[in-house]
Amino acid sequence: MDSFELNKIAGAVLGTLLFVMGLGMLSGIIFNPKTPIVAGYDLPGAAEAGAGAATQTAAAVAPISVRLAAGDPARGEKAVAKCKACHNFAEGAGAKVGPDLYNIVDRTIGAVAGFGYSAPMKAHSDAGDKWTYDNLDHFIANPKGFVKGTIMAFAGVAKPEERADIIAYLRTLSANPVPLPTPEAAPADDAAPAVPAKPAEAEPVH
Repeated sequence: MDSFELNKIAGAVLGTLLFVMGLGMLSGIIFNPKTPIVAGYDLPGAAEAGAGAATQTAAAVAPISVRLAAGDPARGEKAVAKCKACHNFAEGAGAKVGPDLYNIVDRTIGAVAGFGYSAPMKAHSDAGDKWTYDNLDHFIANPKGFVKGTIMAFAGVAKPEERADIIAYLRTLSANPVPLPTPEAAPADDAAPAVPAKPAEAEPVH
């Protein structure tokens, strides 16, 4: 084999290598994605995760005794419009799907004569539990949570102020309305801190 043939073979091999290298570089430019500067997302720390719970604690619902002081019976009467399909509110009107709600404040739970209460309601009646302002507030907020197993389908009223309006209206449905509860006093957290006694100065040693 003469030198000319060897040069042809060497040139073909070199050309092939250059072609493969060029193809690899071109493929890298086309198909290599850019890596983001910051990969992924930082997970919230423990302080951030507890922020929601802290906010809910700070915005705790005031007791019904406090909210009733601002309760509006007129607004409450409008709010119970959704309840009138199942309950009567007038004296002597009798029961519908549910018992009548006239004179309900401070009435024994499950005490309307002739109405077929569910077993959980009867248990409250047997225990002598009453529809106090506090019990009404909890029941209206979450009927199934207050009376486990009740067959009442109403989901409840989430807004604390609306519940206070409703209870203020229910209070008026009586010839002798039950007195409003005394608002619970707030803790005295603004009292001046006690000033510690100044320590006695030691006598100089002679």
